[in-house]
Amino acid sequence: MEEHFFQCPYCWETISMLIDTSQSQQRYIEDCEVCCNPIQLHIGIENQEIIRFEAQNIEQ
Repeated sequence: MEEHFFQCPYCWETISMLIDTSQSQQRYIEDCEVCCNPIQLHIGIENQEIIRFEAQNIEQ
C-alpha cells in the first residue's frame, strides 16, 4: 500500500488515499474525505509504483 496525495476535482483540497500497488490497473469511485463528492479514479501501477493517476469528477 502506498499513500498518494492529490487534489479533489470538486473542492480542490489536497487529500490522500491508500493505493494497493499489487494491482496493475485500477478503476473505482471513492468519495472525497472533505466535500464527500464521488471521485472517479484511474490508476496504473508498474513494478509496484504508481505510473498513472487520474482523479476526475464523475460528470466528465
